[in-house]
Amino acid sequence: MVEWVEYMTSNDDTPMANLRRKNGREKAWKIPYFGVGNESWGCGGSMRPEYYADLYRRYSTFLKNYSGNTLYKIASGSNADDYNWTKVMMERAHKNMNGLSLHYYTIPTGDWSKKGSATEFDETEWFSTLKNTLAMDEFIEDHSEIMDEYDPEKKVGLIIDEWGTWTDVEPETNPGFLYQQNTLRDALVVGVNMNIFIAHADRVKMTNIAQMINVLQTMLLIKDDKLVKTPTYYAFQMLNVHQGATELAIHVDTDDYEFNGEYIPSVTAAASKDTKGKINISLCNLDPNNDQEITIKIDGMTAKSVSGTVLTSDNMTVHNTFESPDNLLPAAFKDAKITKDGVKVKMPSKSLVVITLE
Repeated sequence: MVEWVEYMTSNDDTPMANLRRKNGREKAWKIPYFGVGNESWGCGGSMRPEYYADLYRRYSTFLKNYSGNTLYKIASGSNADDYNWTKVMMERAHKNMNGLSLHYYTIPTGDWSKKGSATEFDETEWFSTLKNTLAMDEFIEDHSEIMDEYDPEKKVGLIIDEWGTWTDVEPETNPGFLYQQNTLRDALVVGVNMNIFIAHADRVKMTNIAQMINVLQTMLLIKDDKLVKTPTYYAFQMLNVHQGATELAIHVDTDDYEFNGEYIPSVTAAASKDTKGKINISLCNLDPNNDQEITIKIDGMTAKSVSGTVLTSDNMTVHNTFESPDNLLPAAFKDAKITKDGVKVKMPSKSLVVITLE
């Protein structure tokens, strides 16, 4: 590993840097992030946290910084609610790391042996999917509380580097390739998670969906010479306004979405201010049956205009295919206005909305 880092990042006259030059790359790469192991509790070694903590300390010691490149060292963290893993890692190795990962996938049915279809589902699985996704908030809060015990200054970032919807693979595809479609439901899974991540920006320093092409909750589907942008792609496109911005406290009055005696919030929200002073607000209406009229309040807001984009459909299972790649596309959103009480928004059912205040 130490030789690999030297090969990639050193511009010095060293054996590994010279090997890189011999192989055709004169200038070293800048490598900002380096993970030491992945899912070490499971497919990455089935380790106990105590054992992995010692291994992490050992290997991270040899992650050197060459030629002005500074590595952000990330330790393999917990799966979902394995709080003991976080406790052991923070207790034994927090001074050796810059980040600690967390993995949590949304399983529509909650059953790994039969996860549910990506495109054929009713309101029962719509509701359970979004309810299971909302659990991310609790996981982040509880892991952060443990991290605060050992790192009250929040120097160690919580890195959510695997998340998203995991369904059964598409019929007649190789199960090992984890190929699945995605729908409007998955766009809302993106929106809900992003709103949660933004609300915990003091501890959550980086997140990334683990797969981008043809695998799990993918952004792009590719076959031969054809490419399809999925609802997840468009959700990321809409939400990228938050990247590099500063999180703002936001208050939204909303009813709950009730289904079969269970309740989740009808609307989730997050807000940020970008470097040009624009306020961007992302909103998810999780209710597939009812529009939501809400008022958004942000302290100190003095905006004079509002514009927006919406991703929605009458059909909760809508998805883009190679034959029909434009079944679901973002559209201009015009049902928001600034009032003396805040920003009033009328959201369609089952929608992701992003508005910008200037």
